[in-house]
Amino acid sequence: MYLRELALNDFRNYSKTKLTFSPVTNILIGKNAQGKTNLLEAIYVLAMTRSHRTNNDHELVRFEADTAQIKGTLINRLGKTKLEIDLNRKGKKARINQLEQAKLSQYIGKMNVILFAPEDLALVKGSPAVRRRFIDMEFGQIDAHYLYNLTQYKSVLKQRNRYLKQLQQKKATDLLLLDVFSDQLAAFGAEIIVRRVAFLANLSKFAAQLQLKITQRQEKLQLKYDSTVELEGQERLKTDQVYQKLKQQYKLQQKKEIFQGTTLIGPHRDDLIFLINQKNVQLYGSQGQQRTTALAVKLAEVDLMRQETGEYPILLLDDVLSELDGARQTNLIKAIQNRVQTFLTTPSLNDVAQKLIKNPKIFIINQGKISEPTPKEENKE
Repeated sequence: MYLRELALNDFRNYSKTKLTFSPVTNILIGKNAQGKTNLLEAIYVLAMTRSHRTNNDHELVRFEADTAQIKGTLINRLGKTKLEIDLNRKGKKARINQLEQAKLSQYIGKMNVILFAPEDLALVKGSPAVRRRFIDMEFGQIDAHYLYNLTQYKSVLKQRNRYLKQLQQKKATDLLLLDVFSDQLAAFGAEIIVRRVAFLANLSKFAAQLQLKITQRQEKLQLKYDSTVELEGQERLKTDQVYQKLKQQYKLQQKKEIFQGTTLIGPHRDDLIFLINQKNVQLYGSQGQQRTTALAVKLAEVDLMRQETGEYPILLLDDVLSELDGARQTNLIKAIQNRVQTFLTTPSLNDVAQKLIKNPKIFIINQGKISEPTPKEENKE
């Protein structure tokens, strides 16, 4: 799949912009704070209905404007699809071929994107919450059933935590109602865990291949799911088995959870562990190994999405080249060249990129204005 056209109205620092892209490589060149990342963000929002930079949708609306709009024309194996996101103070609306979607979950997954930015290095070095968000955002694009269970889980978790607070404060005493919440949470939680384990097993295979390639076969990468419940034989995991384990843990932890007023067990507390040559990268990996691991995992998503959806996703690389040395830049470009539609932001094209990237479409961005250079100007970049 690829994004052929994009139109922005009052999004961030863009008042009115319409662009036509290459189905292969698009390079966005400009100094800092000119709008390069804003353009990538618009593409991300068009796919995911939310920003990767803020939870406040109103921040996406241009200063002094009341509404913002993103429109895109997506081309995939099924043909052409018109996508649209409207943002205002009251919320947002998503449309597919001009038909408004009753639920955002019905919209997500029509256009698959993978974003890699310097802050994604926190995937390895950051907190478990960062890795859980990564799992949920990426797998939610692939599997609508996963997204449904995740939404339901979060809703029940919120209710259960509220009730645990009431029990903690002696404002409630009915433990049967807590059991009802626990049963619902265990059911949705089991579905989430089983699907996470299955997806991560496939992602791990693709990431391991990339890690070997990038490191000239020096580093063997493994991804492991670290659950708050014991998962024996993850490759043969059954939903009912996990459901029973979660219910058992809620019973065992009941007094502790009431005392603390919060749910201590479940996929909202789980983590992802990266191992290189059997050693934990978060704890023992060098900065270079951590960066390469994050890069390998992100690029592995390209192959995973292709396997699961039958389509390659759109790849968004936000100022990534500046974070990598020459060898890693070379391996990155070779891994994506002519495989997926790529959007790459950079202050300027360096020697490595100029030599390796074939026939890119270049956009010059300056204070929210976008222009395409002449062939002479391209040679100067």
